[in-house]
Amino acid sequence: MHAPIRKAVFPVAGLGTRFLPATKTMPKEMLTVVDRPVIQHVVDEARAAGCTHFIFITGRNKQVIKDHFDKQLDLESTLRARGEIELLELLEADFPDPGQISFTQQQEPLGLGHAVWCARKLVGTEPFALLLPDMLAQGDPGCLSQMMDVYNRTGGNVIGVEEVSEEEVSNYGIVSVGAEQEETFSIDAMIEKPKRDEAPSNLMIMGRYILQPQIFDVLGEHERGANGEIQITDAMIKLMESQDFRGVRFAGKTYDCGSKRGFLNANVAFALRHPNFGSEFRSDLKRLLDDS
Repeated sequence: MHAPIRKAVFPVAGLGTRFLPATKTMPKEMLTVVDRPVIQHVVDEARAAGCTHFIFITGRNKQVIKDHFDKQLDLESTLRARGEIELLELLEADFPDPGQISFTQQQEPLGLGHAVWCARKLVGTEPFALLLPDMLAQGDPGCLSQMMDVYNRTGGNVIGVEEVSEEEVSNYGIVSVGAEQEETFSIDAMIEKPKRDEAPSNLMIMGRYILQPQIFDVLGEHERGANGEIQITDAMIKLMESQDFRGVRFAGKTYDCGSKRGFLNANVAFALRHPNFGSEFRSDLKRLLDDS
């Protein structure tokens, strides 16, 4: 019996400079994909996978994220007075139960690995899920749910991966594929942003992880990697010397919302599948393309 995954960690301390001026005062995680902030989509994925404690690693100017996951009593009172029960229920469905959310702060921008290390006291000694909000996964079931199915059978560390074109491998962490077993495989190696002719596969690490708590011991050594930062990939490579890592091919599509193109693609993809207006939007999109 493997220890259950109860806690999900979300690093949200980044500055979002690629989206300036939109992110001058608005955190990039609060930019909306259709009608929900990016961070809400990712939290929904973790909740659907069974996580019950949500840990946010914030930075400066991120108060609006805290506000989003807090009750807005004046707004709720106004909606109730107006009889807007459907909207009220929508807000309440998004709101986690009391005590399910924690915040900690990364006081210096020392890399993703350092941000994750900042959550060590809140995570404790149990395995946890790590979800990067920049990477928005669309699938049914969700990416983390697919990974949970594998973890519940195998334990260890589980990494979500997805195929990318050979031209794109140098933009991501890439894994080497070992022994395969149904929808999962052992990971022999990881390379961060390899050159095209040095990539061991075209499977990118897509920002979804289930990690054992020993990763904090490795991150606590504060070894600097690329760009002088503490890298999560470097820590995983070191942990691979003593622990198993498995890859799960995500049966869905990932959108890199850290780039403008990926963010726009995500909006289109999620709008097309929206239950209220997806079919109408498909017609609108076709008309726009015909007119362009």
